Amino acid sequence: MTEAHRPQPFTSRPAAPLTGTARVPGDKSISHRALMIGAVATGRTRVSGLLEGEDVLATAGALRALGVRISREDGATGVTYVIDGAGLSGLAAPTTVLDMGNSGTGARLLLGLLATHPLTAQVTGDASLVERPMGRVIEPLSRMGASFLAREGTKLPLTVTGARMPVPIVYRLPVPSAQVKSSILLAGLNAPGETTVIEPEATRDHTELMLRHFGAELTVEDAGDGSRQITLTGQPELIARPVEVPGDPSSAAFATVAALIAPGSEITLPNIGINALRTGLYVTLIEMGADIAFANEREVAGEPVADLVVRASALRGVEVPADRAPSMIDEYPILAIAAAFAEGPTVMKGLAELRVKESDRIAAIAGGLAAIGAAFEEGEDDLTVRGGGRPRGSATAIPTHFDHRIAMSFLVAGVGAEGPVTVDDGAAIATSFPGFVELMNGLGANISGATDP
Repeated sequence: MTEAHRPQPFTSRPAAPLTGTARVPGDKSISHRALMIGAVATGRTRVSGLLEGEDVLATAGALRALGVRISREDGATGVTYVIDGAGLSGLAAPTTVLDMGNSGTGARLLLGLLATHPLTAQVTGDASLVERPMGRVIEPLSRMGASFLAREGTKLPLTVTGARMPVPIVYRLPVPSAQVKSSILLAGLNAPGETTVIEPEATRDHTELMLRHFGAELTVEDAGDGSRQITLTGQPELIARPVEVPGDPSSAAFATVAALIAPGSEITLPNIGINALRTGLYVTLIEMGADIAFANEREVAGEPVADLVVRASALRGVEVPADRAPSMIDEYPILAIAAAFAEGPTVMKGLAELRVKESDRIAAIAGGLAAIGAAFEEGEDDLTVRGGGRPRGSATAIPTHFDHRIAMSFLVAGVGAEGPVTVDDGAAIATSFPGFVELMNGLGANISGATDP
């Protein structure tokens, strides 16, 4: 988001039943990792299904600036990204600033990759990303020998100088974070010996699965106290492998909830990633009474996938345990919408991480719920939504704080509300879900932009 950014309001109006089949974009988390690991592998990696959202394209742009050749090919079966890997220690010092746009995942993982390359790079982002703290990765990466010159509050823009003699570490995460874990593991690729990360709770394991897919030696063990110990043997020979990126379960969540709250709906979302460490939302929705079926389960490039069949359902409130948060941390905004249409209270705990996302998501969710007439109680790290009927809709535009998930969640609310729901700016949706409006309208939603009829 720049000074020249012009807000793009969108309005979602009550819809007829949603029906049909729709393919959601590729998984954002896996897309970032496919590009980065392919960049330091030996040989040519071909990636199909890559998410062509602004966040992932920013990662591709940064890797090109680091000397990695990445090309895009159109074929009969779709788009393929071709990465000619530079090999371990093969990244070159960039001559331009690496702009990661709105992507916190991309920025934190890239810092890990840079931390053990003997080069200096400057990293920045848009007006939202530069307000997100990077201290949680700077601290362990500094232990590995990297040095950082960051803005006050450990924020971007920052300069990173990678270690010339990287040091492997054993690091216990203070809080569960797949981004921090992955950043350390990517740094550990260039460190001799074993780099170990201990996480208090299991978080999404796409990095571990993909590193193994490319040939890295990596073990995951139960540490005995509920925590997990991930150990990577450094300086492996990563060999280029094809990657098929499954549909993003976080993106699929929006169409899923829209179908659940629009009476008479039945939709199919094919080829969705169902990694057990990413499906907390779906577990919760099923506990709430959602009719969601996982058909044609299979495995692609080490990742489990299935076709989701979703039918409109009468939802009821539940209590979501705090230990489920790591498996659904990005899905609480859309869960809050489902909860607003459910009977009875839905209690969500352990949400402190949402305070430092693209926006303060707890506050943003609360503001949106108030605007559509849904009852709720906001705590420092918890949120209770008191369902009990269809929310009325919004009389004024809901502030999204340039947060893509807030914008999409409240546009979904408009599908089932009594009246229209308007968000003040949907421009950020392109960072993770290009084609969101077209996909939703193709299923039967009624979402229009400010310039649409």
